[in-house]
Formats: sequence, C-alpha cells, structure tokens
Amino acid sequence: MDSLGSLNAFVQAAEARSFTLAGRQLGVSSSAIGKAVARMEERLGVRLFHRSTRSVTLTAEGALFLERCRRIFSEIEAAELELSQTHEAPRGTLRVSLPLVGTLMMPALVAFMRAYPEIVLDLDFSDRVVDVIGEGFDAAVRFAEVGDSRLMSRALGTYRRRLVAAPAYLAAKGIPLTPDDLKAHACLHHKFPTSRKFERWPLRPEHDGIETELPRTAVASTIEPLICMAEQGLGIAYLPDFAIGRQLREGVLVTVLDDYTDRSGPLRVLWPSSRHLSPKLRVFVDFLATNLVPAVEGEAGTAGDRRISC
Repeated sequence: MDSLGSLNAFVQAAEARSFTLAGRQLGVSSSAIGKAVARMEERLGVRLFHRSTRSVTLTAEGALFLERCRRIFSEIEAAELELSQTHEAPRGTLRVSLPLVGTLMMPALVAFMRAYPEIVLDLDFSDRVVDVIGEGFDAAVRFAEVGDSRLMSRALGTYRRRLVAAPAYLAAKGIPLTPDDLKAHACLHHKFPTSRKFERWPLRPEHDGIETELPRTAVASTIEPLICMAEQGLGIAYLPDFAIGRQLREGVLVTVLDDYTDRSGPLRVLWPSSRHLSPKLRVFVDFLATNLVPAVEGEAGTAGDRRISC
C-alpha cells in the first residue's frame, strides 16, 4: 500500500507539474510529495523529474513510467467497479444476435427471462454474419469458431447434425442403409434465406456430390417446418440434434445413416472484449452455458435399434 501511495503521489505530481498542487490534491505537504518521489527514484535507480524552482517536468523515463502507472490505476478502478457491480441486480436491455434456428432456443430464453425479469432481451434472428461490435450487439450466439480477435467467447456445447425421419415413414419407405439409398427417398431440405444456398447434408467426403442427386421433396428457409414435416412422416430431414432432442428421446424421430454422417461443431456465445462483464451479460452467458444445449448425445434413437412395425 505504501508503494501505491508513492505511485499516486508521482502520478499527481506528473499531471499537475507541481509538487505543491499535487500535495493540495492529496491533502499532504509539497515536501511529503517530494520525499515520496525521491524515495521512488532511489528505489528505481532513475530520475523521474527535472526539477526547477518554478516547476517539475518529466524525464523520458518518467514519461514512460507515468503511462505504466496510469494503466495500474485504471486496472484497480476497473476491479473495484467489477466487484461493486457483483452486488447489483442484473438489469437493463441486452441486445443479442441469434441464428435463425435460435427460435428453437426459446425455451431456454424464456426460462432466462423468468429468472431475470429486470433484463429486457432484444433478440435479432438472422443467418448472416453480423458485426457484433459495429452493430451494437451485447452478445451473439453462433455455430462457429471465433474468428475476430476483438471478441471473447465461451463454448455452450457441441452439436451434431443428423439425418432423421419418423418411424412410420421408414416403415413405409424402408430404411436407407447407404447414402445412395437416399436417392429413392423423400428429402426435406433447408435453404439459407440470405445466401439462397442449400445446406449440405452431413455425408462423409467420399460421398461428396451425391447431394445434387437427392430429391427435393420440400424446401424451407427455417428449420421448424422441416421438423414438423419429418414428424408427420413426409420424408428425411437434416437437423441439429439440440433442436430435436425431445423428438429423439421420445422416438418421434429416429436417426438414419449415422455411420455415414460426420458433421458436428461448437455452439458459442460471443461478446465484445472488455475489462469486465456487466452483471446482465455475465448472468446471460452463465445461464446459456448451463441451460441451452440439452444432453441428447447418446440418447438419440436410430432406425436400426428401434422396432418399426409395418
């Protein structure tokens, strides 16, 4: 603490360019400021000030040291602010960017709203790449690795995309055993609304190209209609497991061609880099990490291990 006091005396003297003014600001005598600076110079082995009868000016070493000291006090101030905010109830508006399939995350988001009623969620759903900082978002949830050094991130879990169908559909049309078998099936496709490109099905590299030969029984720009169509036995769809966890657990949908599919990835929440998280953003990140991605891995039924009656 004595060192911090000496650092503060140095900073005040450097900014005021006067030991007398620095003493007045700190409530001590000018000689006390001078002695504190002198002890510091002796300990560091460098001269920090050029002194005259009228003023003091920084040496080159003193100017460099001043910048360091300012950073130290800035960090202390930020730490104090962060600790003080931990006692405050999280409140205010939180602007969040989510992918279009983020509507399937609504149960977790509704639970968050109930847990933190003083936080207002401003949700923007889009499949485009947003500029989190430039567009003023507090956070963004994305299915991707972080590619922006200005952002911090936290993994929310790992998801896997699966080919799924209703047992009744497979009982009527047969279970595809190889990717080539998909050519004889009703295929339900997702097309990105912004790019207008079709989402690739998760076939291993050795089966690249087969997608262009798959029937297009239905196309939708969002995932919810594909889930509904698959549940109603209208065909095979390619869906992220977190969005169909309940259907897989209850056997409403079953997976096919698991041995031939290989596409998974991280789900992350991103936010602008800063010295500390605000209370509202901290509780949001923690809540998503605990509640967003259900544990469906290992619980998904496959067509091969379920009895399908004709």
